[in-house]
Amino acid sequence: MAKILKGATAQETHSAILDLIRSSGTVTRVDLADRSGLTGASISRVVKQLLADGLIVETGLGDPTGGKRATLLQFNPRARHAVGISIDTPSTTYVVTDMNGRVVEQLSAKGIGRDTPVTVVKRLTAELEDLIVKTGIEPSTLVGVGVALAGRQGGGDRLLRANASKYAWEPFAVRDTLSAAIDHPIVVENDSTCAAIGEFWAGRIPSVNDFATVYMAAGFGLGLVTNGDVYRGSSSNVGEIGHMVLDVNGPDCWCGGRGCLESLAAPARVVSLAGPDLVNDLQLRGKRSAIRSDFAKIARQAAAGEPRCLALIEESATYLAKALVSITNLLDLEQIILAGPGFSEAGEIYVRVATAELNRLSFVRAMHPTRVELSKLGPSAAALGAASLVLHSRLTPHQTSGRALSG
Repeated sequence: MAKILKGATAQETHSAILDLIRSSGTVTRVDLADRSGLTGASISRVVKQLLADGLIVETGLGDPTGGKRATLLQFNPRARHAVGISIDTPSTTYVVTDMNGRVVEQLSAKGIGRDTPVTVVKRLTAELEDLIVKTGIEPSTLVGVGVALAGRQGGGDRLLRANASKYAWEPFAVRDTLSAAIDHPIVVENDSTCAAIGEFWAGRIPSVNDFATVYMAAGFGLGLVTNGDVYRGSSSNVGEIGHMVLDVNGPDCWCGGRGCLESLAAPARVVSLAGPDLVNDLQLRGKRSAIRSDFAKIARQAAAGEPRCLALIEESATYLAKALVSITNLLDLEQIILAGPGFSEAGEIYVRVATAELNRLSFVRAMHPTRVELSKLGPSAAALGAASLVLHSRLTPHQTSGRALSG
């Protein structure tokens, strides 16, 4: 962790120390002073307040060092809770987590389908309240609700999608509706950003470790964590890796471009390339509504070594790897995490292909390797990340980019 800058406010100092305790798991007061650059007296004051607030607890003694054994500090996991909701076409995933990002309760329910936001929000509100009651957590410990959605952030009236129903479900179009319907503080972010902050928070990644998370569901998104917070860009739309152009003469993309990563490597593209024999053998449905399940069948067979399926997934993985080489050359990344339901069945193939390409072509390969690994959060990474984003925004606000929870 970087030393706390001179002149930091009391809130910034408290938040930075709390974040250091988060990433450490357990830590002593002496360790906190050493890593933060604060005096022992300053650390004692901050720790005293955090203990009084119930955010941390003393938990046993550290290893003997010849003198008095130091007391260990860690998060008080039951002190705060958050809800994360991932709203997707096939399903909606709810999680309630404690302060460590551990799942207390989880629910999978009906997805968007073809319903309008107004219809879904009514159903979502009822399911959310039932879930909170079921967990039995103290209402005062619930700090907010995070919602993960695919699509653009921000305002504006220009319709970028040809499909108006998809446009209706972009985050900025539903934020006000959700805020009015849910009686809890709420934040809405795109799914790739949520997945990235989930890795940071629940994975105890230190604030000094910059990394990127690639999230694949229907398409691709990239979340970037730097200096202990997600990087959002000028309009919170950073990370649209799915619309990085890889082939100027490639197939048309719905965004208006040609040869985008999404048009070359997303699940819909993989399914469209399956030949008639493979379609029959795997009983692929070939419908838009069945793309996710068709892709999962192909990916599952690829992981088992079926040659035709393996070729399709390796082609998709190669296009993604090419995009990651460019991203790494631009950002000098040491770690890339692959997350989301798209990597559930054949994620190891994507890791293998991307690692090989980065080792062969990354401009910084002579200085350091770029690790590519699968998320440990599983298919619910976006929902877990949405809950983590709430905790991050509430408990370590010195590291947020100014987007406060509404409500």
